[in-house]
Amino acid sequence: MAVTAVRRIGAGVVAVTLVAAALFITLSLRHRNPPSPSCRVSAGAETYTLDIDQAANSTTIAAVGKRLGLPNHAVTVALAAALQESRLRNLPYGDRDSLGLFQQRPSQGWGTSAEILTPSYAAAAFFRELIRVTGWATLPITVAAQEVQRSGAPTAYAQWETQARALAMALTGETEAGLSCRFSLARSHDPAPTFASSMGNELGVTSLDTSFASPRGWTVATWLVGHAEQFRVTTVSFHGREWRASTGRWRATTPTDDRVHFLQQAAVS
Repeated sequence: MAVTAVRRIGAGVVAVTLVAAALFITLSLRHRNPPSPSCRVSAGAETYTLDIDQAANSTTIAAVGKRLGLPNHAVTVALAAALQESRLRNLPYGDRDSLGLFQQRPSQGWGTSAEILTPSYAAAAFFRELIRVTGWATLPITVAAQEVQRSGAPTAYAQWETQARALAMALTGETEAGLSCRFSLARSHDPAPTFASSMGNELGVTSLDTSFASPRGWTVATWLVGHAEQFRVTTVSFHGREWRASTGRWRATTPTDDRVHFLQQAAVS
């Protein structure tokens, strides 16, 4: 065999080896360093990315609004307000004594600091003030939000209307399987925390051993996805769709009944 041919073969072997090695290293790094936890909201043509805390807080706002029997417009108003005031983060600081998701002030009668920093309390306080506004249900989102918040920037909520509407559609079940989150859980020797008390407080649901009409069932399923990392929930399913934390996607599955099913991470023995 000619020397030139041998060199070409050798170079080819080296190239294949280098590609294989690079692929192995890439896959190894992905395994050791999984993607950062994140969530995605999709409703109609709109798609938004949230971090895990934002997803949990937004599902809490939606859940409390529906527990109080309010229409989806109220949820949209609340989400627009929280997006402007805190970017859906439960901030322990703010202008003067403002705190929490809606930057509510203890000195203005919104509650104690501890209460305001409890997302479910803050959301309920916002909704209580909203329904006191005359004609709130027919007011534009930014006007209704300003009537509650009394902000120094009264038109600032308008920039969040499209996103707030998309989030409300996904989180209230108007859009099915509209929220998905992806994260990985470290193994633990402790059992997964229970969520019955939080679920009852925020959703008004005391048991999942029952049938849910849609979109109510999707509101419950979405709340579980939004709080999945906190409660170490790995799968949620409803109406023949299943979400997995490992993939961050919904897929077709069985059963297709009207119950919300879930699995939590098992403790390592």
